[in-house]
This record gives sequence, structure tokens and C-alpha cells, in this order.
Amino acid sequence: MKAAYPTTPDGRYFVVKGRLWRCTNPSLPAATKAVLVKELMQARRFKGEAMRKGDTAGRQQARQRVDLVKHQLGERGPVWWNDGAPDLNRHIVINTPYADWFIGLSA
Repeated sequence: MKAAYPTTPDGRYFVVKGRLWRCTNPSLPAATKAVLVKELMQARRFKGEAMRKGDTAGRQQARQRVDLVKHQLGERGPVWWNDGAPDLNRHIVINTPYADWFIGLSA
């Protein structure tokens, strides 16, 4: 089965619309990851509900909750790898060392 979005060979990022997004820390135990993903989805639902209701305070609270969980998953904050490589999260892939790999995907 093909992944929904291509993942860099080192497993650090996936690519959406030409932009790198940091993957979840692969060293998280499966049970921990499952709990955090459930929490993330719930926080995103709360954010959507708050936006539909025009609840600015609720939206902000939900955004903070999303951010906290994304930090816990390793998708934001300090990088989860320790080889000194920079964090390229949200960079345009063709402007990074992954450019040749990405271009090669369409070949």
C-alpha cells in the first residue's frame, strides 16, 4: 500500500504540496502514540467547533491544546533525532537537501 504522502528516506518528514512536515517521533511507544493521536484529533474537533460558534477564547484554548500534543508527538519543538541535522519543518522541499530525492519521485 502506498503512503498518502511521501516520507523522506530518513523518516523525519513527509511532504504535502511540496512542503516538509515533521513526522511523529518513531521511538514513541505505540500505546503512547495512540493516546496522543486521539487527544490531537479531539483537540482539532474542539477547535473546529469553537470556530463554527465564533468562540475566540475556545478556539485559542483548543489551538494551545493542539500545539501541546504536537510537541509531545515530536512534530513540533526540539527535534527527536540527535545527529545535529537542522530542523527543516515547513520548508519547501526543493530548497532543502531533500530536493534531489523529491524530484526523483516523479521520474
